[in-house]
Amino acid sequence: MQQTNNISYVDKFVLLGLVSTPALQKVLFVVFSAIYIMTILGNLTVILIIRLDLDLHKPMYFFLANLAFLELFYTTSTTPNTLKNFLQEKRTISFVGCFTQMFFFIGLGSSVCVLLAVMAYDRYVAICQPLTYSALMTPVFCIRLTLVSWSFGFFNAFVQTVYTSTLPFCKDHVIHHFFCDIPSLIKLSCSDTDANALVSILVRACVLIGSFILTFISYIFILIAVFKIPTVTGRQKVFTTCGSHIIVVILFFGTAIITYMLPVSSSFNDYKKVLSVVYGVLTPLVNPLIYSFRNTDFQKAITKRINPRQIQALE
Repeated sequence: MQQTNNISYVDKFVLLGLVSTPALQKVLFVVFSAIYIMTILGNLTVILIIRLDLDLHKPMYFFLANLAFLELFYTTSTTPNTLKNFLQEKRTISFVGCFTQMFFFIGLGSSVCVLLAVMAYDRYVAICQPLTYSALMTPVFCIRLTLVSWSFGFFNAFVQTVYTSTLPFCKDHVIHHFFCDIPSLIKLSCSDTDANALVSILVRACVLIGSFILTFISYIFILIAVFKIPTVTGRQKVFTTCGSHIIVVILFFGTAIITYMLPVSSSFNDYKKVLSVVYGVLTPLVNPLIYSFRNTDFQKAITKRINPRQIQALE
């Protein structure tokens, strides 16, 4: 703490973490370590297979590779520090370290939000406008959509991080969370934070809810198109592909939106922590499983790398 005019200003924070029981912390360390390792391996596999297999050099898989890349660093922005805190009593994080973590967590998470909307749009064009798909979803256009995702995500992170970091933190220095999150930090400020909270909500709603609405609209049109398909086989094929995408969307957007809609009250801290684990730790693990490993073309690409003779026999 730094003393200025009899007021103590915070130069570091203490993260309370998920649990306080030492035995449970060790159990969670093992669980989170396993999840983190599987997340890294799963997303790296997605990126490598898509990069190496020419048959997967299509818009859908280009976006999947970008999603896997984002998820790698998204989970890395919080999980390693959480694992470290499971094993030690002193859970301090510096002021700079806290806001650096916040910037990358918000930036990468927001980019994932926008990219999921982009991927839903890609599926909409492929299913509802198949004749114009190749002409519209060109490599240049796909790169632009990806850059838009990153730009929106990190602009959101920049605005919120800078705006929050300028607050005077001279009250408590204990964050009731396992990572540096804006609502938890705003509560620690000794100034009037109404304006900060309003800006944070508006910017977050623009990215999070805006992306969700665009994704939702795309899938509404997709469902309408699916019901017009005359054959049962055709409908099942589309449902299999898009159904898995919808699961990811509900899991990620649903938990994130609920977390930030819950009242700023200590009685909701535990619920927020659990929901944060879902969209911050579990979805980066689930995404490659649902989007890629359940995909027939992706399974074929993996088999081609592991056992090329089997593919040749099938062909």
